[in-house]
Amino acid sequence: MHGEHTYEVTATWTGDLGSGTSGYRDYARAVTLEIEGKPAIHASADRPFRGDPAKWNPEDLLLAALAECHLLSYLHACVSEGVVVTRYSDTAVATMRLDGRGGGAFTEAVLRPRVVVAEPAMVDAAMRAHAQANAWCFIANSVAFPVRHEAEVTAE
Repeated sequence: MHGEHTYEVTATWTGDLGSGTSGYRDYARAVTLEIEGKPAIHASADRPFRGDPAKWNPEDLLLAALAECHLLSYLHACVSEGVVVTRYSDTAVATMRLDGRGGGAFTEAVLRPRVVVAEPAMVDAAMRAHAQANAWCFIANSVAFPVRHEAEVTAE
């Protein structure tokens, strides 16, 4: 598949508590993310940045995008290699370092896919498919920090 794809999201701040941004503590970090035809996501900043810890934040969403992109790319790679995946879960972790000047950046993400395949003979190819999935993952190819994989594959 070649070409260019465009994505559009509307981010609306919903955290005006009555006086706008009159002070750092005078507004909520509430945001509604919307894409036509999809459920809205009610998001916020992370708790250390005065956000609502019950809502998704940008850091959560970035890590979720990496994990989901790898999962979908991996399933495609497995189909290409004749590997039948019957279960897949990932407990991904990312590290962000603040720079002390109000900014910061992610320094690394570690994906920890736990995969179950249909046959023991598929385990080696299933492990190799993670490298192909990483090469195909649009999100991993778009970030400026390493995305490592600590994969585990077992057979039913």
